[in-house]
Amino acid sequence: MTELKIQHLLTLSYLLSKGAKYNYVTITTSALGKNINKSQQAASKHLLELEQNKSITRIISGRNLSVKITGKGYSEIVKLSSLLQKSLDSSPSIVNLRGTLVSGMGEGAYYMGLKGYTKQFKSKIGYVPFPGTLNVRLDKKIHQEAIKQFETLDGIKIKSFSDGKRTYGWVKCFSAKLNNSIKCQLIILERTHHDESVIELISKTCIRKNTKLKDGSKVSIKIEVNY
Repeated sequence: MTELKIQHLLTLSYLLSKGAKYNYVTITTSALGKNINKSQQAASKHLLELEQNKSITRIISGRNLSVKITGKGYSEIVKLSSLLQKSLDSSPSIVNLRGTLVSGMGEGAYYMGLKGYTKQFKSKIGYVPFPGTLNVRLDKKIHQEAIKQFETLDGIKIKSFSDGKRTYGWVKCFSAKLNNSIKCQLIILERTHHDESVIELISKTCIRKNTKLKDGSKVSIKIEVNY
């Protein structure tokens, strides 16, 4: 075996967690298999292959099996860890979407102007949005699926409130840029009349008025993700 496969690295990781970097630890192949989601036979094969690769050393005494990770085996784990950390650190925290500008139903202007919202917008995102929302229809399935993750992300929470007659739902805001230049916020609403293909954006000023965008214009949106 010239190189380790992912299942071997999982086995090494389990052994490391049991203290096998410096000590011979006694294990059973059934317990190993359970922890790496493999059969007992597969776990036993992993140990044999790791030994052949000189990534572990084994001592068998009767029915007892003790295992220790070698310097080579440990370096493989470190190599994987460094690669994963580098990937995690360099992963862009931006969601890229594309869609088409469409008209809404005119309700955005009313809701964005409610004091229960405007006070919170001012304190939490730093401005009172223009009374109205910019509606973008996500034309491709990949973008419609990507937007769903924001339902479970925290964002900046604008709390629900009541005016004594009715209760208005919460709003979550996510910093975004339209066409790489226009600062705005994606808003996720507790209650919406739009289907999943339409997203709403708010901004400090009227985007339509300050740009040449109109219904049918193709736009791109970059949304910041903060887990």
